[in-house]
Amino acid sequence: MADQSDDGQQIPLLPGEHPPTPGAVKVEVLDDGTQHHHSAQTKARKAALDVLYQSELRGMDPQDALASLGVGVRTYTWQIVDGVESFGDDIDTRIEDAVAGDWTLDRMPGIDRALARIATWEIVYTALSPSTAIAEAVALADEYSTDESASFLNGLLARVAQVAADDSAAMKRILA
Repeated sequence: MADQSDDGQQIPLLPGEHPPTPGAVKVEVLDDGTQHHHSAQTKARKAALDVLYQSELRGMDPQDALASLGVGVRTYTWQIVDGVESFGDDIDTRIEDAVAGDWTLDRMPGIDRALARIATWEIVYTALSPSTAIAEAVALADEYSTDESASFLNGLLARVAQVAADDSAAMKRILA
């Protein structure tokens, strides 16, 4: 059985796949009409997000959750999880310092908390540009979290990046 897309092309149902309701059609939904392929780093971030979120939700050690994924886990996924775990106290302090008002890390949705930790690690502890780390976190929040999460994380991570840049500039002055 196959359904028709908006342009009339047949899209086959996968084995075992059934329309959710009678008469439903299977269509390919694309933002701009082109295929979207995620980079290897984006896929690694998604896997790390899943590991960090699930381990917190289930009270598991992130390394155990990561190991349970088995063979084929991207190196960058391991680096993210290791980095967030190794620098967790500093990362959480930076996030707490950057949140506005009486908002706390504990009040953030779990997905947002994991994304903030990943992006903060990338901003502070890697050579990745802060704008790239923020853009990736915002895109994942837009895809996986609440409607307000993307703008919330954008502002939060911009403050984290500004403080990190100020810290870096101060360190350079001290060392000069």
